Amino acid sequence: MLHMVKLAVGVNSLPELALRQQAEPPVPRDGLDGTTPAGQPWLRTRMFPRRAAEILEGGSLYRVIAGMIMCRQRITAIRPDTREDGVACALITLDPQIVPVVPRSMRPFQGWRYLRAADAPADLGHFDLNGDTLPDDMRRELAALCLI
Repeated sequence: MLHMVKLAVGVNSLPELALRQQAEPPVPRDGLDGTTPAGQPWLRTRMFPRRAAEILEGGSLYRVIAGMIMCRQRITAIRPDTREDGVACALITLDPQIVPVVPRSMRPFQGWRYLRAADAPADLGHFDLNGDTLPDDMRRELAALCLI
């Protein structure tokens, strides 16, 4: 199994990521019925992962928020797509459940990176936008002190 890591550009917290994903419209096309199921988050990336088959064996997309890997979402599909401007890209659909992970510092990069399962941060539990969760800044501080 293999994972991916991608920056969540312009996102400052897990609640903000969740709200943005809720506001996303369905994907305009998928070759079958024209949409992705309602509520299923998605993103497009310019390069198609050569190791997509390994990722689809249960891999997740780990998100870097404010310089730290903070959460993951299981990848449910990766398929070729075309952006509105006609440029080829890859469409990645995600499970709606956001899973917080033990925060890990990561430097900025472009695009995405592969992440081996052995190198992936451990889960911290389920994130609920309306529930009682640790604020992201507290989670970062606790990680810096090696308390989580």
